[in-house]
Amino acid sequence: MIPECKIYTDGTSYIAIPHTEGRKGPRRKPFEPLIDVVDTNIQTEVSEQETNNPAETEQEQLKLTVKELVDIGLVEETDEDIIKLFERNDGAENTAPVSAFKEKPKPKGRLMTRKELFEELYKANLDKRPRERKQLVLNGMLPYFKNADNAKAYVDKGFERKRHNVISRKVRLSRKIYLHKHWNYFVTFTYSDKLHDEETFKKQLKYTLWNLTKRKDWQYAGVWERAPVTNRLHFHGIFDIPNGTMPGELIEVNDWDSKNKRRQTTIQNTYFNEKFGRSDFELITSQETLGNSMAYILKYIEKTGERIVCSKGLSAYFISDIREDDILCNMSDEDKPAKFLLFDDFACWDEGLYMGQVSDAVIAQMRKSN
Repeated sequence: MIPECKIYTDGTSYIAIPHTEGRKGPRRKPFEPLIDVVDTNIQTEVSEQETNNPAETEQEQLKLTVKELVDIGLVEETDEDIIKLFERNDGAENTAPVSAFKEKPKPKGRLMTRKELFEELYKANLDKRPRERKQLVLNGMLPYFKNADNAKAYVDKGFERKRHNVISRKVRLSRKIYLHKHWNYFVTFTYSDKLHDEETFKKQLKYTLWNLTKRKDWQYAGVWERAPVTNRLHFHGIFDIPNGTMPGELIEVNDWDSKNKRRQTTIQNTYFNEKFGRSDFELITSQETLGNSMAYILKYIEKTGERIVCSKGLSAYFISDIREDDILCNMSDEDKPAKFLLFDDFACWDEGLYMGQVSDAVIAQMRKSN
């Protein structure tokens, strides 16, 4: 027996990943110092009027004792210069000009880490081509590094991290969708300006789907997306809607498709139309249509960097012990962790208890994992 394997499916076969003892506890984030990011619209030079302020000039000429400087809060006793002054005659008679102990200069821009600046620049240039986007991000990061080589290495590492995250999200979404096999609708929700703005649409749709998941056993996986021309936010999702749980009525609507410049017939739902503005329901009838719907969602994950939105309880793996004679072959290379391709009729075991040959009913009883 190989205990506690994580098992997923790619739509045709089952693959098992043996359990390994990973690092326990929260992952520590590396410390990153703050940088002062100066925006172009922030004034960086002092005006001539401020320089010639007579009140400030008079204040600079004023001399106070060290004790008085500390009492009024202009300096602190922990300052090295103050310690030196106090060491002389207990600081009683020593005086110093106020201008020598001015407050530390305030940042001219915004304090943030280099990673936060990278994320801001990356998001601002999402509509650019990859090479152009990378150059624009590099140009924005250059002033905050000692030399161009360090900046380029940091930006290259950031883009590699982004690429890895996109791949991970696509893999995670595909495994969740393939493990749950009862998808029946591909749905798009769009809001009307008469009913919502962008913020209320997002909040109300999340709450509505949460209610339907909890009360009606709906399942869904999708992504937020903006229309390329209008920039209007909408939601694409693959749904499992059990029979008899659909609110409102499904109706056929004949309207104009502005993208393809032709008339079209769509299936819409009266409940969601009244609540949000527009809803489009497309029936998933085969593995091919499921694959096309999933590819549509994955495209937007890569294009916009959006995170996956899933219903609670939608898992990517189920846990089972695996007998060695249920393994068809090892799929991984020698230098990588093991991955086993399983026979289509392998047996599922839960902590030594035989649950039956793999099937939808058996998988529903197994422990799940992400």
